[in-house]
Amino acid sequence: MGKISKKMKFIKGMDVSTLLELETLGARFRDADGDERDVLSILQEYGTNAIRLRLWNHPYSQEGEPYGGGTNDMDSVISLAKRVRERGMYFLLDVQYSDFWANSGRQIKPKAWADFTGKRLEYAVYDYTLAMLRNFRTEGVFPDMIQIGNALSNGLLWPDGRHPNYENIAWFVSAGIRAVRAVDQEMPIMIHLGNGDSNALYREWFDSYFENDGLDFDIIGLSYFPCLHGSLNNLEDNMCDLAERYGKELIVTEVSTGYTMEKCTKNEKLKSGGGKGMAVKPALAKKTEYPLTKKGQADFMEELMKRIARVPKGLGKGFFYWEPAWIPVDGSGWATEASLKYMKDPGSYGNEWANQALFDYEGRPLPALDVIKKFNVLTKI
Repeated sequence: MGKISKKMKFIKGMDVSTLLELETLGARFRDADGDERDVLSILQEYGTNAIRLRLWNHPYSQEGEPYGGGTNDMDSVISLAKRVRERGMYFLLDVQYSDFWANSGRQIKPKAWADFTGKRLEYAVYDYTLAMLRNFRTEGVFPDMIQIGNALSNGLLWPDGRHPNYENIAWFVSAGIRAVRAVDQEMPIMIHLGNGDSNALYREWFDSYFENDGLDFDIIGLSYFPCLHGSLNNLEDNMCDLAERYGKELIVTEVSTGYTMEKCTKNEKLKSGGGKGMAVKPALAKKTEYPLTKKGQADFMEELMKRIARVPKGLGKGFFYWEPAWIPVDGSGWATEASLKYMKDPGSYGNEWANQALFDYEGRPLPALDVIKKFNVLTKI
């Protein structure tokens, strides 16, 4: 029996890392009866049993300006984790080893480590991970599972750990794993990549990681966004191959799909930090297997859960829906002027994610939540 199986049969998880920011800016959520409620309470009633929270090293400018996107520093994550614990839900900590978004296209070293290279950078990962976990334990919110790095398809801590430098990638990831094991030998550890439809990527990455003496871990995490990636068939084929090849538990760690192509009229000003709720533009919508409607979103989630449950040897362990509550609120966006400057990104900084949430623009639950609630891994495979 795997480490996750000891805790729960099937993870129905949500990443709500922007929640404190949203609440501070006035976001409100309603249950099926139209009553305003804490969104964690609503999600739990719809079957959510786990919450994923990302952690950035120092998401502020040198002048102390917040970077946005939830500005997920240690204090905000601990605050959210305490609410998760109060509801008795499972807690996955997503440690990104960056001051801001770390993904397949961007892995910027923390500002405090900007001049670190080689062993000094490896030791920084270890020391930071060790101190951070001890802090979580002191605060009474020790995670149930930890993710070492985020979307590591192209490595981490660029340029030192950039793909295809698998030797450095293995050093840095293993430093994080060693620190976790120094605090808790039994905590489930995840390595997460993007592009969950690409079996070639996953085989190359994990084969190379182990060939470079990467330390063992417990879970392979996959991202799958149907507007960007291939078909569900490709995702399922990849998961099945990974289960047979590596024998690791598998979680679709980031997933979402749209429910509308209607623009949000509450706030059209991207530069205000609000947004149009249109991450999935028409050209991308045409490529998705399921229409961007409320029913299409619900049908997609039911099929996704079935595919995960069919993974051989019972190694498909569930999913985390990415930012289901990121509804449009003036001032909440993926970045701020300060973080755009830090990333050298000329783009706008609003919230264009809202048409992929599991709540509508007014904070009301969508039908996909009913599907998640009713899915039973034991009977609906």
